[in-house]
Amino acid sequence: RAWFLFLLPLLLLSLHNWFTRKTGSTGQRLPPSPPALPIIGHLHLVGALPHVSLRDLARKHGPDVMLLRLGAVPTLVVSSPRAAEAVLRTHDHVLASRPPSVVSDVIMYGSSDIAFAPYGEYWRQARKLVTTHMLSVKKVQSFRSAAAEEVSMAMAKINEAATASGTVDMSELLNSFSNDMACRIVSGKFFLKDGRSKLFRELINDTSRLLGGFNLEEYFPALGRVGVLKRAVCAKAERVRNRWADLLDKVIDDRVSKRKSASDHKDGDFVDILLSVQQEYDLTREHMKALLTDVFFGATDTSANVLEFTLAELMRRPHFMRKLQDEVRSIIPRGQEIVNEADMNNMVYLRAVIKESLRLYPVAPLLAPHLAMADCTIHGYMVPAGTRVVVNAWAVGRDSSSWEDAEEFIPERFTDEGNATNVNFKGNDFQFLPFGAGRRICPGINLGIANVELMLANLMNHFDWELPVGVERKDIDMTEVFGLTVRRKEKLLLIPKSCMDEG
Repeated sequence: RAWFLFLLPLLLLSLHNWFTRKTGSTGQRLPPSPPALPIIGHLHLVGALPHVSLRDLARKHGPDVMLLRLGAVPTLVVSSPRAAEAVLRTHDHVLASRPPSVVSDVIMYGSSDIAFAPYGEYWRQARKLVTTHMLSVKKVQSFRSAAAEEVSMAMAKINEAATASGTVDMSELLNSFSNDMACRIVSGKFFLKDGRSKLFRELINDTSRLLGGFNLEEYFPALGRVGVLKRAVCAKAERVRNRWADLLDKVIDDRVSKRKSASDHKDGDFVDILLSVQQEYDLTREHMKALLTDVFFGATDTSANVLEFTLAELMRRPHFMRKLQDEVRSIIPRGQEIVNEADMNNMVYLRAVIKESLRLYPVAPLLAPHLAMADCTIHGYMVPAGTRVVVNAWAVGRDSSSWEDAEEFIPERFTDEGNATNVNFKGNDFQFLPFGAGRRICPGINLGIANVELMLANLMNHFDWELPVGVERKDIDMTEVFGLTVRRKEKLLLIPKSCMDEG
């Protein structure tokens, strides 16, 4: 009897939502919606790979926009370029906030980072800090030598592993490179000592699962408020936050101590920058830790996953790899150890390959959810205030009305041979949104792409690549694992053959 009384209000609410879903409280037409179940709404339709199941649902019920009820939360799913433009440009001022999240509130100290902070003055100032001081073009350029050093060490690791066993775990190596690069950017070489960088990688994976998951308390807010689900989720999030704090407090304390003892210091890495502008932006220690956590996500998970998906696709299609290798090797002077940025300015096909990989495998296939701060109308449908808005960037990138052979990996579409030569990921082309668009576009695009281009060019210049004995190209599994970012499920094992001494 107790459980029935507990569920009765939710059942009545579900029935009310069902009766009003066609017209909304104002009498205006709501977006199309699949049939829903009482209480849970459409949660049962969201599978292990939500971007895929939501795309399939949208094809049946709303190819542009579709309204779902996930538990008690109305959620607008956007699946086409024209609908994405309406959300991220036309109505960006209304849809620029984030929905409340118990997990991000705990891990990010009241969602005081960039990615999850609600729209408002704090978010504007935090984004200004990051774009002006931490991720400006000039600042990204200052990391060139560190990036070249990390790439050089990665090439040496590949050579060593190839000599020892013949086979290299490229998933591990690319993760290690991206993570070590993030550590350099954030704290110089502080986190590269004592195995701390490996701890960060484990922590990033745990955090991704929590922040990217479909947590029930977010879809049944009433239960979260009375503590039925909140305690368990908060306990997990607090454990992750405390592990982050343990690592980040060490580097901040170390830097504060050095700044006090040094008469002259430079704001080189991100910890230095945050300390140097702490008073100007009224930053607390918690604010700094939240912002640094964002940086680790942006600089680690995304870069490694883009590189792995790209390399896997090139292994499946050796003619594309050979074409890329020919371009890189024709530009690099003989004997030059590391490809540099000046060399890459002329690598048109390199950029096309990376764009095509991002189109098919955006590492954040569902952009972080937006929140309607007021009622608005999209394509003639009413979107009430309080609605979550989810842009399915994965579905947009595979939209057949925008892309010919949309499911195929064809880098030539981004060269003079194709019709998407001028399409880029800077937020103006709504058929291609790997980094989002509008006010909430990812501020770390330049840094992330620079590291991906540099590593891929060097992998192509230094080595020819083969699959392990018994593995065929058709056996390369592109199955994904969903989280805040998406990664390949299977490890990518390859055999490198050094070609630096050829010719």
